[in-house]
Amino acid sequence: MANLVRGMRDVLPEEARQWRAVEERIVEVLDGFAYEELRLPLLEMTELFARSVGAATDIVEKEMYSLTDRDGSSISLRPEGTASCARAMLESGLLRNQAQRVFYRGPMFRHERPQMGRFRQFHQIGAEAFGPPGPDVDAELIQIGAEIWRALDLTGDIQLELNTLGAPAARAAWRDALAAYLRPHRAALDADSARRLDRNPLRILDSKSSDTQALLADAPRFDDYIDDESAAHFEALKGLLDELGIAYVVNPRMVRGLDYYGRTVFEWITERLGAQGTVCAGGRYDGLVEIIGGKPTAAAGFALGLERVLLLRQAVQEADPEPPVDVYCCVLEPQWQGAVLATVQRLRDGLPGLRFRVHVGGGRLKSQLKRADQCGARWALLFGEDELRDNRMALKDLRSGAPQEALTAEAVIERLLGGTA
Repeated sequence: MANLVRGMRDVLPEEARQWRAVEERIVEVLDGFAYEELRLPLLEMTELFARSVGAATDIVEKEMYSLTDRDGSSISLRPEGTASCARAMLESGLLRNQAQRVFYRGPMFRHERPQMGRFRQFHQIGAEAFGPPGPDVDAELIQIGAEIWRALDLTGDIQLELNTLGAPAARAAWRDALAAYLRPHRAALDADSARRLDRNPLRILDSKSSDTQALLADAPRFDDYIDDESAAHFEALKGLLDELGIAYVVNPRMVRGLDYYGRTVFEWITERLGAQGTVCAGGRYDGLVEIIGGKPTAAAGFALGLERVLLLRQAVQEADPEPPVDVYCCVLEPQWQGAVLATVQRLRDGLPGLRFRVHVGGGRLKSQLKRADQCGARWALLFGEDELRDNRMALKDLRSGAPQEALTAEAVIERLLGGTA
């Protein structure tokens, strides 16, 4: 028997219905802020991520799925969406003297150790704003996140953490000071931190090792290196969030794992998911477009992990799975199958919000009604020779026990539009 690839997972129908419901609510919020959707390819040139995400990051060094194309070039399954989004906007010419607000959704790929809430194929929805340089767009992106949690009834189970990484020169000075402080303690660092010390020392701040965190207690703080312009930007952002009534905590050790971030960084986190507590993260990346070959362009964005959002909803809400079928259509005689299919299509056209399933394969009425009950249908429609000859069908409420009625298609539409039989 063929087996599922390690780190991948199937999303079966019942769970897929939950996915779709969550995605639809998130997209409704993004539509409300006038962000436009774009669709991105799964494969990109490996160089795009090496230049943008950072050659010294874990993503590029250890986690990308890369292969050699037939022309000898190196291509990779996208490990994240922001670099692909920036590449698409630049290559299409949509950044020429224009501000753009867009969102994307789809699978990403990283070769990580699989665990709850972390798979090698995972799914994100991301929002990106190109052009506006001020803290107002940072605040808008955070506001979108707050509205998403409100739409999903998660506001009380998730909190916002903020930090600023300043301008590149200030961040470089802080990085050098941090590395100089930690080098005499290399032997006391955990293995990942020791490896990062010479190439990406800021990532050491993310270490989960208690011994490493103890060493960092007296490490240089960015407050001593931040440039005045970035400090003013950060204070303005906090003021806007205060006006919006969005609570936050400043986390001076938040650095994010991607090299393109600068100034504002933020994470929406929860305590409900253990180690995988970051549900959504983002910030500013004003240098990214220039890194990949464009002109300097201010930009900011975020991405949320759909798997983690769904896990969080399951952790805080009672499961109430939505049935896959609203109306089950029973065919009493096989020779009437074509007529039933045509009639049910008229009903679908008149009731686009309901899901109709037409019975196939024949069988007695009793067994068909049993199928209707098993799939959770509220109503059954019974089609026999007499009903079809009179251009009618029998409508049966499977939940209330009310007697069935012979109705025209128009009358069925009217009844079901009212939600009662």
